[in-house]
Amino acid sequence: MPGIDECLLDVMRLPGARGAAVVDWTSGLALGTIGESPNGDHEATAAETAEVARMAAEQPAFAEELPEASGSAPPVEDVIVTTRSGYHVLRFVATEFDSSVFLHLWLDRAEGNLALARIRLGEIAERLVLA
Repeated sequence: MPGIDECLLDVMRLPGARGAAVVDWTSGLALGTIGESPNGDHEATAAETAEVARMAAEQPAFAEELPEASGSAPPVEDVIVTTRSGYHVLRFVATEFDSSVFLHLWLDRAEGNLALARIRLGEIAERLVLA
């Protein structure tokens, strides 16, 4: 099973990938980073994207209860933020402990494929093992 570094390398193989990180959304800390950062600082980007992730994950409007939903899975699968030049995809990772981790992909809008990126991030999130 791959760990953080291997999963981030897989993320960067996506067409148009500019940068990626594994972030703990409760603390805002980057557990691993690769590639570029939108503002030039991976730690600041992790803290900023953690605020967005926390906002989405903790809002009752997004916490639909599904009969098959696991108690450890976050209520939101992913968050997509679109800018003029790119996409930011935050994919929540279901873990055996508190599920407060997400993958952040910064994708170039002209070169990337948002649908493919979303599918692949889901697959990578399922394989991710946090050591």
